[in-house]
Amino acid sequence: MIGSPARVHEETHMSEQNTLSAEVRTQFGKGFARRLRAAHQIPAVLYGHGTEPVHLALPGHETLLLVRHANPIVELSFEGKTQLALVKDVQRDPVRQVIEHVDLVVLKKGEKVVVDVPVLVEGEPFSGTIATLDATTLSVEVEATHIPEHLVVNVEGLEDGTHITAGEVELPKGAVLVSDTETLVVAVSVPQLDTTSDAEEEAADEEAPAEDEAESEEAAE
Repeated sequence: MIGSPARVHEETHMSEQNTLSAEVRTQFGKGFARRLRAAHQIPAVLYGHGTEPVHLALPGHETLLLVRHANPIVELSFEGKTQLALVKDVQRDPVRQVIEHVDLVVLKKGEKVVVDVPVLVEGEPFSGTIATLDATTLSVEVEATHIPEHLVVNVEGLEDGTHITAGEVELPKGAVLVSDTETLVVAVSVPQLDTTSDAEEEAADEEAPAEDEAESEEAAE
């Protein structure tokens, strides 16, 4: 690290556990998926730990609220039983951003998982500098029911030239960094003025009179 010591701390709030009532589905295909979404439900699949995949229909509004958070944990209720699961992937329509499908992984209490945790920057660096977030997430191995919602890097008062790497970010107790320790997370620097446009405009202004003179000479001939 260059410059002042990095002040980095963890976000202590862990992912909340939510409950969703799901329905097992036996029909598949794009047409059925469209009908599900029209009925305010979202197709999903639950898999992991050597179990047979279970195809589910999740309640649309509750699921939408759930996946607004990173790495949400959910207790699924279906066919008279419950199952703890981690939202592994959310597929969205690239244009409308409507949720098209959700992948869920079976969890067992006490097990560890590898997840990408968002990094947030707080505080203001030294006057005249800016803090640039280079790595928006860090991969960590952590107990499934204790996934941190964020990792927060405090840049208050840090000076130009300060670099904070992944290895310097304090993790929650029991968590292990999976990302490369040398990964640049935040860099503090003095913003550089973009003089390219001004130089191009000056060059264009210098070329214009020369072109006008050439055209005048051609007209005279």
